[in-house]
Amino acid sequence: MDEAQLRDVCKQLGVEIDDTMGKGKLIDEIFGEKCEGNYIQPTFITDYPIEMSPLCKRHRENPELTERFELMVNGKELCNAYSELNDPIDQLGRFQEQLRLSEKGDDEAMFIDNDFVRALEYGMPPTSGMGIGMDRLVMLMTGQQTIQEVLFFPQMRPEKKSPKDPASKYMELGIAEEWVPVIQKAGYKLVTDMQGVNPQKVHMDICGVNKKYKLELKNPTVDEVTAWIEKIG
Repeated sequence: MDEAQLRDVCKQLGVEIDDTMGKGKLIDEIFGEKCEGNYIQPTFITDYPIEMSPLCKRHRENPELTERFELMVNGKELCNAYSELNDPIDQLGRFQEQLRLSEKGDDEAMFIDNDFVRALEYGMPPTSGMGIGMDRLVMLMTGQQTIQEVLFFPQMRPEKKSPKDPASKYMELGIAEEWVPVIQKAGYKLVTDMQGVNPQKVHMDICGVNKKYKLELKNPTVDEVTAWIEKIG
């Protein structure tokens, strides 16, 4: 199914979705809402769709899937395991798709990690691993419904999703579209969040994100940032 067809399925099933979700997130929402809680006896879920697994190797028999499994017990995920993707060309393509989702508004999407791609170009042997945390084991043994109940420190709380302005509102200020996800990543999720802020601080924040994630974008000048902020008022 393509993304539009998956959205129709979500509507038919009554699964709550939003416009920022891509194909992988839609599949994950359907699975979490309609399937996950039904696996009471230990069950291995295998061969996840490629859209849900940006770091996993493609399945050797079906390129639409990945070599990945998760163990479900009592309606909860107990561990995650997969073959590591070691193809730099494939990995770069996956990162680019993640960047597209980030620009669309997906907070969980990844930026392009150019250092990781470069390391893969030098070479990485076939690798796999399994992740299973003590917190999930304690959840299973104590019958807790949320992971927050078993974390001693720090006491994690679900993050509240804050609203975001569409890219067009930033572009009205003269901001290039490629800089919109960077600005939002720096904390300015609404255009008005920059209003009244010292332009030098905004400049430092967004250039810091550009450097941290090695996006290799051309940094704007302080004067350009000042012009953006002046247009907001």
